[in-house]
Amino acid sequence: MDRTESFPRRQARTRRFTLGEPRDFRVSDDGSRVTFLRSSGPVDPANSLWVLDVVSGVERLVADPGRGAAHDGGDVPAAERARRERVRETASGIVSYDADEALTAAVFALEGRLWRVSLVEGGPPEPLAASPGAFDPRLSPDGVLVAYVAGSSLRVTGDAAGDRAVAGEPGETVTWGSAEFVAAEEMGRTRGHWWSPDSRRLLAARVDTSPVPSWWIADPASPDAEPVGVRYPAAGASNAEVQLAVFEADAGSGAGVSDAGSGRGRVDVAWDESGWEYLAGVRWSDDGLLLTVQSRDQRTLGVLQADPDTGACRLLRSVTDEAWVDLVPGVPRLAGSRLVTVENREADGSPVRNPPQRWKSDSSSARTADQVAARSLCVDGEALTPEDMQVRAVHHADEAGVVVTASVDPAEVHAARVGWDGTVERLTSGPGVHGVAMSGDTAVHISRSMDRPGRRCAVRSARRKGPDLLIQSHAAEPGLELNVEILELGPRRLVSALVLPAGQVRDGDAPLPVLLDPYGGPHAQRVQRAEALFHTSQWFADQGFAVLVVDGRGTPGRGPAFERAVRGDLAGPVLEDQVDALRAAAVIEPRLDLSRVAIRGWSFGGYLAALAVLRRPDVFSVAIAGAPVTDWRLYDTHYTERYLGHPAEEPGNYERTDLTPLASGLERPLMLIHGLADDNVVAAHTLRLSQALTEAGRPHTVLPLSGVTHMTPQEEVAENLLLIQLRFLQDALGMPVLAPREQPPRDNEGAAGE
Repeated sequence: MDRTESFPRRQARTRRFTLGEPRDFRVSDDGSRVTFLRSSGPVDPANSLWVLDVVSGVERLVADPGRGAAHDGGDVPAAERARRERVRETASGIVSYDADEALTAAVFALEGRLWRVSLVEGGPPEPLAASPGAFDPRLSPDGVLVAYVAGSSLRVTGDAAGDRAVAGEPGETVTWGSAEFVAAEEMGRTRGHWWSPDSRRLLAARVDTSPVPSWWIADPASPDAEPVGVRYPAAGASNAEVQLAVFEADAGSGAGVSDAGSGRGRVDVAWDESGWEYLAGVRWSDDGLLLTVQSRDQRTLGVLQADPDTGACRLLRSVTDEAWVDLVPGVPRLAGSRLVTVENREADGSPVRNPPQRWKSDSSSARTADQVAARSLCVDGEALTPEDMQVRAVHHADEAGVVVTASVDPAEVHAARVGWDGTVERLTSGPGVHGVAMSGDTAVHISRSMDRPGRRCAVRSARRKGPDLLIQSHAAEPGLELNVEILELGPRRLVSALVLPAGQVRDGDAPLPVLLDPYGGPHAQRVQRAEALFHTSQWFADQGFAVLVVDGRGTPGRGPAFERAVRGDLAGPVLEDQVDALRAAAVIEPRLDLSRVAIRGWSFGGYLAALAVLRRPDVFSVAIAGAPVTDWRLYDTHYTERYLGHPAEEPGNYERTDLTPLASGLERPLMLIHGLADDNVVAAHTLRLSQALTEAGRPHTVLPLSGVTHMTPQEEVAENLLLIQLRFLQDALGMPVLAPREQPPRDNEGAAGE
């Protein structure tokens, strides 16, 4: 690609330098093959499916959207577009796939059509008979049948019997086989149907959204277009009703949709008989059918074992917490007769068994006060991991133990194998953020660091001798010289990043206006040792700012006590930590000009930015709030009630975090940016705050983005949003308005080609 293009343009065209990176790895159960998705180059958004032979090291293209299988150039079913929005998918082509455990075959959807491809024999993908609008295909474990969703019904295809309905029924509010909004947006459950291990049966979710309030997403730029109706479960409102049923895989053959939904071969699963509100997860393996369920207040999580023959459920374990119980990817799961969970445990020994050794990070940290509690790997309720190890996800379990990713230093994530006796073996090394996909004797290690751009994807296997096998990336390099220092600031030792203009050192003389660039809320970290997290911050620094990024209370990686400090108040502790870190950074770096402090953010970061300038004009000079939540009563049940409780029971929590009552106090420039097609944080958040500001006579700027959702993948929008924000900040802070400064391209920039 053109190395002379500006950084905002390059970042927009490459979707933040992710296009061309390998992703979505799966390893065959014998460790001989690895499958993954990758596009052809740094500006190609269309992913293809690849398979790697571990022994020979040969990569083979098995499905290319541009050859034989149609490119999804815009005719994507509405349900699939909604699924992509929930998982923040910005690519096209093959964006997801399913395969059997042996990786002999894979299935995927393109433009509402289904395809199956052999991963062993080669040959072009074959189209499958399917109803229009097909999405979310799942291959049966034996590789014969494919279950998928079309419209409101769950269907099966792939054999001589052809395409047929398994579950479905008439009605605009009922769907079979897909996940409801809060499950996909907040719980990490993006699917609604699961195969039995013997390929004979399907477990299907029936979702009825009739109790959920109807909201309407309109496009003011197209007044001739009808508004899009969505069922949005705002805090305090009713959730969708979710039921489960087991069907014989051929039960719908020759039957109508209504017959399949309520007729032969159906066994209802009584998962919600004890009043559980949320179905958070399903795992069906040879060891049994497990359901993860939650109470409405999320203070109790249940692990149910369901009998697919009778539909009866038995409670295997109940986990409670005074604040909330976390949902951790990969658990609960059964490993033989062992129940593997991740639970919060106190470091004082109740009820933790101290493991035989501690697990150390490569990066030292003086933080000890955080070790009040740990997110621990537990087996049958007994903690196996050390008290300084925060488990983030579980990836694999076998006879040797459990493979997890975890942190000691919150700015790093490492993979480790935890033996059934509690011994811990580090699988990754070097400061950075590491992930893993593994099966058999083969593992794919996915690593990011501050030392190199992009991901390093390395295959390590007992089948090979010599160094790791690297999977090629076609992604472009950002071409930035990073000037980032990871710090621990203030009395709470807040993990922060100070980003200075490239080439500058601390002992310079010129004062620098400060730009805070946080997310700052639950679930997400901005400060980790991965260079991709600082591209935009570095570009702003190169325009003459000192950029400060702070992970305050509520953010993950430092343990349950640190995260739970925001229970009941998503405003006070969060904003206080930003201010404390700012003042502590100014002691370390005297050039920070505390008379010129800006803040920008998106989503929760947008809420934090608007909160900062409204509540602390003595500190903040200007704010840019992108897609901000302004009234938490307008956000969804599962996320909001976890932190603020039910609005009817704890109304004070919502009152203290609402931004609109603060409108009359606005004294500083504020820009509000919002996509009008956003169905996650709807535009009403920005419009209601703008209305309150107008009624209070407070000037402000509103930038509406027609046709834009909570993501901004459109190249022109993404590029110009950065430039518009820069000009707004320069004007507000009295900085000279100059053309954006770009670092000269490095010699190896763009070497991967297009």
